Amino acid sequence: MHEFLQILWFLLIAILLVGYFILDGFDLGSGILYPFIAKDEKEKAIVRRSVGPLWDGNEVWLLTAGGALFAAFAPAYATSFSGFYLAIMLVLFGLIFRALAVEFRSRDGEKWRRFWDVSFCVGSFLPALLFGAAIGNVIEGVALDGAGDYRGGFFALLNPFALLCAVLGLVAFLAQGAAWLALKSPLGSELRERAIRLRSVFNILELVVFVLVTVFFFVAVLPTFGPERVGLPLAYGFAGLFLVGWLVTRILLGKGNDLLIFLATNLIPVALIGITAASLFPYLIPASANPQGIVTWFLAPGADQANLGLTIFNSSGSELSLLCMTIITCIGLPLVLVYHVIIYRTFRGRVGEEDLNDY
Repeated sequence: MHEFLQILWFLLIAILLVGYFILDGFDLGSGILYPFIAKDEKEKAIVRRSVGPLWDGNEVWLLTAGGALFAAFAPAYATSFSGFYLAIMLVLFGLIFRALAVEFRSRDGEKWRRFWDVSFCVGSFLPALLFGAAIGNVIEGVALDGAGDYRGGFFALLNPFALLCAVLGLVAFLAQGAAWLALKSPLGSELRERAIRLRSVFNILELVVFVLVTVFFFVAVLPTFGPERVGLPLAYGFAGLFLVGWLVTRILLGKGNDLLIFLATNLIPVALIGITAASLFPYLIPASANPQGIVTWFLAPGADQANLGLTIFNSSGSELSLLCMTIITCIGLPLVLVYHVIIYRTFRGRVGEEDLNDY
């Protein structure tokens, strides 16, 4: 029973992250594009209004994933939040300033508008970039000692594979953001036309960067894996889902249905989180092949990392705690889904003139 619950909570955390990257991905992408795609005050108000009623509910998924990691796998939570402290603080401050920009930009005076515009863009850019870098690092493995504590520095996290994953995550968010703005912008507006052009560009870039990440993975990262990564074959299936999602999106781009295109772009984050979870299992934070912090892609193929790393089995809570969490989740998760259905139905449709009063 305990082993079943450990696997279940690994899957549930992955599902929570999928929910976050789908729902908050277009928020982040829209914020990054904000100063480049919106050319006047009205267009800026449309971008802010498109995410304004939704961003706080979307971020619940990230908070819940962090809480679930803490409750279900406390040692992995401790290692990740202490070892990656600077990166996590950058993400946190980015999310804070993004939220403040959405809420305060229209309420402050003229002299603060530029500041809030920059905050909205940078506050969206930092999390989008660092989330991808974090995924790259955990797939590759980080420098852990025998106690499971991180022994690298901040700049050790900026290795080539992690940076490639960061770019892939950033481009995926930008594609979601462009698709969202095309869906929410008024028909016939120049803002929508710019979004339509950008979503096609980012769709192509997604495939290019994904191919680069895949090649680097097979050449430099996969040879350092031990046989314990039993979920790795499933990762190839999710890679196929990425290609299907990309192809479907590409076909739909010629059809002009903004809603279907937006939905299709969300197959990409599902595939990317699926690849991550499958390539990690049963690890939560695998160790690099050398605990001294030397970047793993310098290592000889076949280096052994079996003796280090935090897995779902050596870092989980008790059977009782996992069982209680499961019961709470069965009650709480449907309520969260009902909330999202209500909020998205309430603010469905394109942004109109009457929606811009508070933005």
